[in-house]
Amino acid sequence: MKDPAVQIEQLSEELRHHEHQYYVLDAPEIADAEYDALMRRLQALETQHPELLTPDSPTQRVGGKPREGFIKVPHSSPLLSLDNALNEAELRDFDRRVRDLLGGAEYRYVTELKLDGLSMAAHYRDGKFTQAITRGDGTVGEDVTENARTIRSLPLRVKSGLTAFEVRGETVMSRRAFERLNAERDAKGLSRFANPRNAAAGSLRLLEPRLTAERRLEYYTYFLLTEGRPAFDSHWRSLEELRHLGFQVNPHSKICRTIDEVFELCNAWEGKREELPYDIDGVVVKVDSVEQQRQLGFTAKAPRWAIAYKYPARQATTTVEAIEVQVGRTGALTPVACLKPVEVGGVTVSRATLHNEDEIERLGLQIGDEVVVERSGDVIPKVVRISSQGCYRKAFRLPSHCPVCGSKVVREAGEAASRCINANCPARLKESLLHFASRGVMNIDGMGEALVDQLVDRGTVRNVADLYDLTLADLVNLERMGVKSAGNVIRNIDRSRQSPLPRVITSLGIRFVGERTAVFLAEAFGSMVAIEHASLEELQLAEEVGPKVAEAVVQYFSEPGNRDLVGRLLKAGLQFTYASSRPKAGPLQGKTLVVTGTLPTLSRDQAKQLIEQAGGKVSGAVSKKTSYVVVGEDAGSKLAKARELGICTLTEDELRALAEG
Repeated sequence: MKDPAVQIEQLSEELRHHEHQYYVLDAPEIADAEYDALMRRLQALETQHPELLTPDSPTQRVGGKPREGFIKVPHSSPLLSLDNALNEAELRDFDRRVRDLLGGAEYRYVTELKLDGLSMAAHYRDGKFTQAITRGDGTVGEDVTENARTIRSLPLRVKSGLTAFEVRGETVMSRRAFERLNAERDAKGLSRFANPRNAAAGSLRLLEPRLTAERRLEYYTYFLLTEGRPAFDSHWRSLEELRHLGFQVNPHSKICRTIDEVFELCNAWEGKREELPYDIDGVVVKVDSVEQQRQLGFTAKAPRWAIAYKYPARQATTTVEAIEVQVGRTGALTPVACLKPVEVGGVTVSRATLHNEDEIERLGLQIGDEVVVERSGDVIPKVVRISSQGCYRKAFRLPSHCPVCGSKVVREAGEAASRCINANCPARLKESLLHFASRGVMNIDGMGEALVDQLVDRGTVRNVADLYDLTLADLVNLERMGVKSAGNVIRNIDRSRQSPLPRVITSLGIRFVGERTAVFLAEAFGSMVAIEHASLEELQLAEEVGPKVAEAVVQYFSEPGNRDLVGRLLKAGLQFTYASSRPKAGPLQGKTLVVTGTLPTLSRDQAKQLIEQAGGKVSGAVSKKTSYVVVGEDAGSKLAKARELGICTLTEDELRALAEG
């Protein structure tokens, strides 16, 4: 059995990845039900091993990170997610907890259809709309004010006795608008949106408000706040006031006085959901009284006074006629089942994801089999199980070379996905360009999705290094790109040549090599050339570089296309050498320290500064390379790991004494 700490770390990393795909890129790889199952597994493990619970665990988070490209704005109060009830028993458990916590007091529920869209907060002052902020990570969102102004169901002026207030709700795209949008994209030869939720999220985040207006978004409100708190003592009263002010409130909201009424309503809407003009994936249930909401309080990530009753996935049976392989934007190869078309919940499905080789093996699936297909959360169809084996079956094997570019496919030990590691692969190119140009990497302002799409689709850019060959003439004829904008982009590309080596390393998109690891590699080797020619053993001498990271670096430079890319970036004038700013000498020179727990007088940053000024390095993880572990109050698993490895521990006073020599 795996070590619980290892299981928790692996689950956490998987959830963080899917949060990024869902909340940041609007490109979910798994259905909601699968995500919920992963989260529940992690919650169960952390409940069994509370000493392993950390503040950065996905179970302690509200949502995903805000997407780059818009100004970040803090919310007046957190936009918390909701816990889910997947069946009648879990819904009744929620009701029992409410009843017990309220000590027998009377209470009632407000039920609202769970619209499938993008959460947004709209702010008003003196009756005028002033700002709109997306959910983001629940604490900080993105300012989309100009785009929100194009939503006709969002009033720009209201008559209210409140000087300043905030409205929260859901931005959605109707099924009719979604079908119209995809038809237009088909006519232009563009890729289709997977579902109305992704289309709404992408439309609200377009950099051109005119295009957002063409998407015909709608905004349904469900919270009215003043100074981040409910404006009235009853949630139902807030909904009535929102209607009175002219906001669009879902007409199917209802007061229920018992959990039996709630469950009857949930069942009724499950059967009628296809009659609605928009997608729903359940019903939200909230305690009506705001005072009782305060009594019930919150967990780390969700209110105790509300829950989302989520509908089960929809299923149908059909035949697998073939299996194709898609190469994703990160290079991952995904087998896709080509199905005999079948209707699943009112939608004709002809393709379904099989995720990876392990999933095909687990299912025992072969071409020709009859399978059960599911639309979990109304998002991406998937094959659930084999219904019966076909008469003429054919086994499937994932190709050894990328079907797009022909480069070698790599599957690392312990990982489910096989990947194309060629950064120049056409299937990966758009994602590689966006990563390269992003703010935390080469910081090429203006190099957003719209520009990247045009550059790649027109064949102007076939390689990341092609950016440094772009001229004003290449850009001025592109859509929404005038002479001034084109000139700014060219200047920003030129300015990026001065980015330091750690950023250049990060820009390559090597797996597991983020900003922090890139700094350690630059400090350890001093040049890109040295990193390129370093062996596995030599790479692992760098701080926080273990076998997994070292193998990823070696694999990256083993691909000829990647070596050619690095060579072209060198010729383009990027910074390929690095002079560390860390002190070269000091009492802690050559020592690696880990700080854990709360120190008496030093903050974590102050302790780090003290160590680095004395020539030492600070690591976030305890390993055999660790020289000392500085221990404060409430030290957890890192202290246990230090004792297990026999690493010397220090108090704050002992650290100061060592640092002073």
